[in-house]
Amino acid sequence: MSVPGKMTAPVREEPRAEPRAERFEADWLASREPLDGRSRSHHLTALAARWLAERPGLHGVVDLGSGSGSNLRFLAPRLPGPQRWRLVDHDPALLALSERHAATLKDANGARPAVALDCRDLTPVDSALLAGADLVVASALFDLVSRDWVEALVAVASAHHQALLVTLNVDGDWAFAGPNGERLENDEDEEVRALFQAHQCRDKGFGSALGGMAPLVLGEVMKAAGYRVESVATPWQLLAGERELLPFAEQLVVGWHDAALQQAPLQGKRLSEWRDRRLAAIAAGELGVWVGHRDVLALPTSPNGSR
Repeated sequence: MSVPGKMTAPVREEPRAEPRAERFEADWLASREPLDGRSRSHHLTALAARWLAERPGLHGVVDLGSGSGSNLRFLAPRLPGPQRWRLVDHDPALLALSERHAATLKDANGARPAVALDCRDLTPVDSALLAGADLVVASALFDLVSRDWVEALVAVASAHHQALLVTLNVDGDWAFAGPNGERLENDEDEEVRALFQAHQCRDKGFGSALGGMAPLVLGEVMKAAGYRVESVATPWQLLAGERELLPFAEQLVVGWHDAALQQAPLQGKRLSEWRDRRLAAIAAGELGVWVGHRDVLALPTSPNGSR
């Protein structure tokens, strides 16, 4: 769940009943899943697994903004069982898709995790939202939410001694890369990135969005609540000439262009020329794409939690 730059789907802002939220298409989510998987921190996943393994009985996991279930598919085989997942998302079609994909999953102990679907918005943030969780997880979500929402979430999780593993949080940085992975950018790239970063902070239904400040704010709020926090850089790296990811790289550039255009509609001609030049260079195998993310794990200092 997110907007271009982390990214998920090309920019769109659809009206929605309270609160307004963005709809994330299944094909886009599927296209980013392999890249997400190779970018995520296996170190933090292993620490979360070790923490769960020290807790007796059923391991409850709540996935916020679960989309089509990519978090479930990545984490379930890497976490100890028995597991009970609750997938929370406002889109019933994506929830149904995630349930179908979960049919063949097994946890690290070889057992089938129990999976429940919860079709609701991510507000209000209260005990009901996180009910039954030992571990609260989310992927590509926190750039969309406000600091107030993060503070409310962490307060509830902390009161129940619940751990949090939040992954693929954009840090606001992206750039093009040369054939050897070196960072390449010019003044126009910097200008487009600044417009995109401003667009990230628009209200996405939770108040003023954190955008690229999400990893920093998460760390601050979690530490203030008494959590032990670890953060690991997990950038997307699409190599120049990596043909299987060419359509995805192209979608990223189009998304950056569209966000910049919404911020600066009078610069349409200049922005479209920038987009076309960068798309041509990517198609020719001359440029790759790098997008900054961070994974964050917060473990409670108290071993006793409510389920």
